[in-house]
Amino acid sequence: MAIESGFLDTNGAHLYYEVAGSGHPLLLIHAGVADHRMWDDQFPVFAERYRTIRYDTRGFGQSITADVPFSNAQDAADLLDHLGVDRAHVIGVSRGGQIAIAFALDHPRRVSALIPVASGVGGYQDTDEPEDEQALWPALEAMWEAKEFDALADEEVKVWVDGPRQSADRVDSRIRDKVRQMILDTYRGHTTGGQPHPQTPPAIGRLHDIRIPTLVIVGDLDTHSVRAVADILAQRIPGARKVVLPGTAHMLNMERPAEFSRIVLDFLGGVGS
Repeated sequence: MAIESGFLDTNGAHLYYEVAGSGHPLLLIHAGVADHRMWDDQFPVFAERYRTIRYDTRGFGQSITADVPFSNAQDAADLLDHLGVDRAHVIGVSRGGQIAIAFALDHPRRVSALIPVASGVGGYQDTDEPEDEQALWPALEAMWEAKEFDALADEEVKVWVDGPRQSADRVDSRIRDKVRQMILDTYRGHTTGGQPHPQTPPAIGRLHDIRIPTLVIVGDLDTHSVRAVADILAQRIPGARKVVLPGTAHMLNMERPAEFSRIVLDFLGGVGS
């Protein structure tokens, strides 16, 4: 498989990207605890049918940024412009799903299909979150402030790879180690993530404006918030379908790569360009 790689300079950022395959473009956006490497299992598979693009968002992986205001959705648009892409199918996991949704709202003409996976959505607040999950976020923030990156990476792997209240041996240790390394590479390798500005108005009140084929994917072992967002996306995006992967947590495409790829390709096979 021939891979084209390069960097795009845009609005104070130096964004790393890779492209492989031919056909209708397919953009992959990574999770907040990962970088472009989280797509290693899907990249060659998707490239057999699509011109597949993966990249590191600014402040992650090999992409760097100045401490400037920016929009992740605009970065995605700038990358597609750089690659001469007018419209693309867009898949995003977790934070990447939130970016994909924002991109679909800001640039609806440019998205031919949307697949938010274990996704967030701008403006959502979980009012029914279990107490043990509520306690996670300030604890993780305290580790970040103290720059206890090894301990923080360990805890994030427990939450996002294992899943809340799951055992550490539930997922292959190679996946846990890979996610942990991606987390540490970001924390140790970047002094700034820039100043991402929130989408206005928030996406959660505008989901009815998304008028493109949409597939929502979530695992039943994920956090309460992520599962609740999946329900909201499926209910409010017109015509959206939802697939739940049983016995799976947040990093769906890494935990169940073959099944994930099959679900995505089956869905996209029924979508026009």
